[in-house]
Amino acid sequence: MNFSSDNIELFLAVLDRGSFSAAARALRRVPSAVSMAIANMEAELGFALFDRSHREPTPTALALALAPHARLIAGQLKQLQVHAIELSQGLESRLSIGVASDINGAGLLAAVKTLSQRYPLLNIEVLSAPQDDVLHMLHEGRIGVCLAFGGLNVNSAEQFHFVGAESLVAMLSPQHPALDGAAGELFLEDLVNVRQIMVASRDLPIGDLRPQVAEAYWRTDSLPMALNMVEAGLGWGNFPLSLAEPLLAQGRLVRLKFKNTKNELRLPMHLIWLKNRPLDKAARELVALMREAPQES
Repeated sequence: MNFSSDNIELFLAVLDRGSFSAAARALRRVPSAVSMAIANMEAELGFALFDRSHREPTPTALALALAPHARLIAGQLKQLQVHAIELSQGLESRLSIGVASDINGAGLLAAVKTLSQRYPLLNIEVLSAPQDDVLHMLHEGRIGVCLAFGGLNVNSAEQFHFVGAESLVAMLSPQHPALDGAAGELFLEDLVNVRQIMVASRDLPIGDLRPQVAEAYWRTDSLPMALNMVEAGLGWGNFPLSLAEPLLAQGRLVRLKFKNTKNELRLPMHLIWLKNRPLDKAARELVALMREAPQES
């Protein structure tokens, strides 16, 4: 037989309420109509769903075997109905979020988790790319909101909310020649002539040069690859402390010590969207969740 939402609802009502009359009251039908509908289902299935030899109908073993699947389908149908109503009330069909690949997105993902619990059928995509690529995707309309480092200049086309700050720290492989004879400390200007490994766009120019110190640098669009390159002794890097801490703790990288300055560049993290492109319902709620969350310091 072809199960429908009606006969699944009917089957579960009798199963959960223990009688045709109680199921009929819950479904606002007459008991005879419920009994007839169950009998028709049994005739199409070719086996009994309820044993009628007792005062109240008792589910058979086959009915109990069908029950978990029926509940799963009923739950999915309910989600579908709710989602259809949400779409009619302005919920977007897809929420696209960008995250700069060298930024810690833990706070954002916590907000995304809450949002997914509110709207289980909302299609959410989270795209990771270098900062300049993420901002380019935002202005091209590929994503609706992004998490990126705040720049020195304010773009009048952008709206942003401060969500915390991250420390970029200069680090190096413990076997790198730059540490030879340095007694554990360098001057910051000593790094000018040491190759730097940077996370940057493949195609776009680097928009924020604050993390760049060296005259010569190699680039990659992946933070894990950049960390691997530094660990392999190919250069030094300015990377987020919160994401590189495991490698530092394991001794695979070392945090440089400078004789003339502190080894830390604090950058603000912003949730960014465009002023001329109003946020849809889920995106607005994501921004609200990020605003309510404790700021990362």
